[in-house]
Amino acid sequence: MLGWVAFLLTAAAVFLVASVASSVLRSALAQYRARYLARSLRDLSDMFLFVEPDQLLLLNVAAMVLLAVLGLWIGGPFVCAFGAALGFFAPLFGVRVYRRRRLARFEGQLADALQQIANALRAGLTFAKAVEQVASRAAPPLGQELGLYVKEVRLGVHADEALSAMARRVGSQDLELVAVSANLVRQMGGNLAEMFETIAATLRERFRLEGKIRALTSQGRLQGTIVAALPLCLGAFLDSYRPDLMRPMFEHAYGYVLVAAIVLLQATGFVLIRRIVAVEV
Repeated sequence: MLGWVAFLLTAAAVFLVASVASSVLRSALAQYRARYLARSLRDLSDMFLFVEPDQLLLLNVAAMVLLAVLGLWIGGPFVCAFGAALGFFAPLFGVRVYRRRRLARFEGQLADALQQIANALRAGLTFAKAVEQVASRAAPPLGQELGLYVKEVRLGVHADEALSAMARRVGSQDLELVAVSANLVRQMGGNLAEMFETIAATLRERFRLEGKIRALTSQGRLQGTIVAALPLCLGAFLDSYRPDLMRPMFEHAYGYVLVAAIVLLQATGFVLIRRIVAVEV
């Protein structure tokens, strides 16, 4: 009799814990879809990459499972947990990296596009026609953004609002400067062609200074990369040459603490070096 009572109590406790866990997981999944997926999908749509929410969720789960299995195969449960956590944030990190690269390409195209718009304005075209002409010839991502601007204006959106929306969507400070300047000149009167030529010359000079600074600080960035990669390469060499010296590190908790401390210190040093050699223009 007592055995059946214990069994029923255990079954009830397991059912209660499972119900609570299921409720927590459903709530976490809903928060995940509302925040993480929504932000990622919005960023992707702003970059003209249209992905279904289920596809992005599947990609995230696949990255978690892949990195978790790889971590378990390399270093055991601790590395497995670290790989799963890394896989959870991998798609978001990939979206941010792609956005930064797209922004860099856009800003690299902006100066020439402004000069072309200025030339078209001097030739007698209106601002809308000049932007349409440049959009039809420009490569992505500049051509995509200008093409969307032209479509919004054709659908009835005010030109100033469409230009400001494009600046917010791209996230470029240079484009925000262009949008504010163009809106002021259009509202208060002025020479748009001369304004665009001035901004284009300023952007080219800034790019020239940034290239010179990158050349002068390249040695510091290379030193930071070498210092960060040296322990990993040395550990891989010792693991292949003397595995009996490396295996005890992954068989005790102190070894994992030591590896975590090394990773933390190396990452801190790498970030500090990158900040030292980063010069804003």
